[in-house]
Amino acid sequence: MKALYFNGEKIHYKKNYPVGKPSKAEALVRILKAGICNTDIEIVKGYMGFEGILGHEFVGIVEECNEKRLIGKRVCGEINLSCGECEYCRKKLENHCPSRKVLGILNKDGCFAEFITLPIKNLHTLPKNVSDNEAVFVEPLAACFEVLKQIRIEKDDVVAVIGDGKLGLLMVQVVGQKTRNIHLIGRHRRNLNIAKRFDLLSVFLENSLKAERLKKTKCDIVIDCTGTPAGLSLSMELVKPCGKIVLKSTYASAQPLNLAPVVINEITLIGSRCGPFKDAINALKVGKVDVLPLISKDFHLSEGLEAIEYAKQKGVMKVILSVAQ
Repeated sequence: MKALYFNGEKIHYKKNYPVGKPSKAEALVRILKAGICNTDIEIVKGYMGFEGILGHEFVGIVEECNEKRLIGKRVCGEINLSCGECEYCRKKLENHCPSRKVLGILNKDGCFAEFITLPIKNLHTLPKNVSDNEAVFVEPLAACFEVLKQIRIEKDDVVAVIGDGKLGLLMVQVVGQKTRNIHLIGRHRRNLNIAKRFDLLSVFLENSLKAERLKKTKCDIVIDCTGTPAGLSLSMELVKPCGKIVLKSTYASAQPLNLAPVVINEITLIGSRCGPFKDAINALKVGKVDVLPLISKDFHLSEGLEAIEYAKQKGVMKVILSVAQ
């Protein structure tokens, strides 16, 4: 099969990469489309020390599977492959299984390829009215819904989402189902203009006067979707004493950080990663979240190297790889 392979230093477009053979508990999925995520870009920079086929956001068709009802079905899939036996798995914390593999991120070839294998239990069938382009967003959208599982957001809470990339623009739509007191802070006027259609309290640039005013009035909850080490520092400037900061960013680089304000102001820091696929799929099905304006460009898999370079540019949002001919 054709695939984008990362050898730890460079990405290579392979034309004859072996197709994986599914076990009895797995399915072989033919990829239709895949999405390039900021995590993929960070992996290329050295995050996770990954080698293999990149990619974890996808929509595809089940080609082989012991569960005959799934053959021919259009699916997306959860990215964590747990052992099913350890203490965490027994407590239904499979995403934290210490032996887990993660699609395109940790010891498991990803979806920037014509085929993947994935456990049957990880697959979710998709409604007919959710398009392929929309389905590519299920995984990052599910990560946004995870925040609603981790913290309670009241209708009067003042929430700031920092970062105007694709995750930030998904996040404001999800949080907007709980409160309209949302501020989106970003660095790219084009992305912020897209966000204005989402009925937020305010949308403004990070270095603006509005941002400085918000630092003085403070927020009950701040959600960091910047994808940069500086995101936490800005979050601490924005959050009220006894407030909450949710960290969604993953990145390869490190940065010294003064955590004294966390102690002094009794701030709660919450790490947040993968989330509920069913909630994300339902939100797309009923039209609660609009993802199509977040697509910057569509490339074919054979143009994958160019696509990843394009996705690295500032202000670019979701870049899609079309895999099926």
